[in-house]
Amino acid sequence: MSAIRFFHMADLHLDSPFKGLFGLPDNNLKKIRASTFEAFDKIIHKAIEERPDFLLIVGDIYDGENRSLQAQRRFQAAMEMLFEHNIPVIVSYGNHDHLHGSWTRFALPSNVYELPADTSVVQLKIRGQQVNIYGFSYGQRHVKEAMIDRYPVAQDQHAIHIGMLHGSEASDTTHAVYAPFKKEQLLEKRYHYWALGHIHKRQLLHKEPPIVYSGNIQSRHRNEQGVKGFYDVTLSQTSAQLTFVPTSAVVYNIVEVDCTNVQHANELLQKCEEAIATNRMEYGASVMELHLKNIDEETEALFEHASVEEWLETIRESEDGVEPMGWVQKLILHKKSASNESTAMTESVISVMEQWDISEWKDILKDLYQHAGGARFVEPLTEREIEHLKLDAQELLVDEIQRA
Repeated sequence: MSAIRFFHMADLHLDSPFKGLFGLPDNNLKKIRASTFEAFDKIIHKAIEERPDFLLIVGDIYDGENRSLQAQRRFQAAMEMLFEHNIPVIVSYGNHDHLHGSWTRFALPSNVYELPADTSVVQLKIRGQQVNIYGFSYGQRHVKEAMIDRYPVAQDQHAIHIGMLHGSEASDTTHAVYAPFKKEQLLEKRYHYWALGHIHKRQLLHKEPPIVYSGNIQSRHRNEQGVKGFYDVTLSQTSAQLTFVPTSAVVYNIVEVDCTNVQHANELLQKCEEAIATNRMEYGASVMELHLKNIDEETEALFEHASVEEWLETIRESEDGVEPMGWVQKLILHKKSASNESTAMTESVISVMEQWDISEWKDILKDLYQHAGGARFVEPLTEREIEHLKLDAQELLVDEIQRA
């Protein structure tokens, strides 16, 4: 049996708004807001150059259910380019871009197979090899029920069977649990590969056969650290080879700065500049948190007459105009005397927050949203707004514990 080759990607989130970024120079802000498009363009150019047999896009192509005109136009143009090179694309829509949204529609070319709300199969013939691809699109924003029972068990022993599923393991509460499944349920279908989406962290749940989250193609905030991308997969009935391909236009990173024996301001600034330069050489354009480690009493004295905010502004000024961009979003001090107790406390509270659903957030914030004078000044409480609230709450928590 011949092998096939495809690209597995998910969670493009084209035209993500990138809220919560303040104080950036216009050119840096423009770079960040264009990063999802730039990451997507890298995939399309690689596909045209290397000609895989097909592409799988497993949900959340767009960031919102009311898909922006710009995002749809960019996606449609990319699909036209792939059409010209005879590259099929199988698409499912997820919880962010579900089928019940309201948007101005673009017609996609005939090489694009859009999966419906009911689980269905796309059949391709590649160099004589039959390939069956199973999946569904979200018919509405919330798909809480398990969809895995609607996938057929593979029957044709001569075909290669691939499952597409935008959802989460039933036990994984790091994201909202949609279309939950258990790994054993996937294995029972006897497919040769499971292409998963929804979880933005790249991970391999099972090796043979591969059950794979490709992660998102571009980080959108500080909780999505590291390089993002997709998988280039060569698959047969008996083997699978997965190659991760980076696509990040901007990398979100934590950069550690060793402050051992630092006593003077110029020493600290030099240490920070060197750490940023090293990160720039390895990752290119980045949004960073600088974590100043091993701060003793002499180093801490540098912050008595200049606040952390002043230090942060000074570091940013030294990086202004340097390419590729290196934006320092936050400066965090780690004192030598700090115990692990505060870290454990922080992680414990954050873990509890991650498990709250939208109804619990509404209950917690009801006084604010029911206040006659203030309610009209706050945004409606959506799941996207909750994600931003989580990030802000986590940052405040860390700051307060460190000051204690």
